[in-house]
Amino acid sequence: MPKEVSISRYCPKCLKAKRACICQWIQPIHCDTQLIILQHQSEEKRPLGTARILSMSLPNGYLFVGENFSTHQVLNDLLADDAYQSVVLYPGEDSVELSHVKCAKSNKHLRVILLDGTWKKAFKMWKLSTNLHSLPMIKLPETLQGDYRIRKAPSPNALSTVEAGHHIIQTLEPELNFDAMLVAFDKMIQFQIQQMPSGVYEKNYHSPRSNE
Repeated sequence: MPKEVSISRYCPKCLKAKRACICQWIQPIHCDTQLIILQHQSEEKRPLGTARILSMSLPNGYLFVGENFSTHQVLNDLLADDAYQSVVLYPGEDSVELSHVKCAKSNKHLRVILLDGTWKKAFKMWKLSTNLHSLPMIKLPETLQGDYRIRKAPSPNALSTVEAGHHIIQTLEPELNFDAMLVAFDKMIQFQIQQMPSGVYEKNYHSPRSNE
C-alpha cells in the first residue's frame, strides 16, 4: 500500500485514526501555567495516548517528541527563559509536592515538564536528558487515582499524562475550569471500549472510580 494512502487514515491534528479522532471534543483553554510534554517517540501514534489531548487543549504549551532532549534547542531556549520557573514532574528522592513549588514561585509563572511514556521509557528519557537534572522535581499526591480504565496501571495512582496535567494546572489555577480535557479523555476511552468484543472490558479492565 502506498505510504500516502496509509497516512491518510490518520487525523493530521490528533494523529489518531480518523474513526477515533478526538478533535471534536477538544476545547482550547488559556492558562498562565505552561506545560511542556516530552513524549517518547514510541508513544506518538499510540491509539490510547493522551499527551495529544493535553497539548491540543493548552495552546500556550509545547509537545516535543524524542528520547534524549539534552541538545534540543527549542527546549533549552525555553528553560533559559527567566520569565518562568521551570520544574519537572518526576518521582525522584528530592521531589516535593506541587503546593510547595506554588508558594516558592513568587511572581513568576510556572513551567512544568512532563515525561510521556511507560515508566521504563520515562526513566530512560530522564537519564539521557541531562538538561533536566538541575530543575526542581515535583510529584503528585499519592492519594490521586486515575481513570485510565482501559490500561492496566502499576498502581491506582498512576495517572495518564492528561490526568496529571489536568491536576497540575487545576491546582495552580483553581479559578478556571479545565475539565473539558477530561471529557475528551473519557470520550477516547468510551470509543475504545466500544471496539472491544462483548465481555472483554468487563473481564480484563477495572476502573478505580467504580468503587466510589
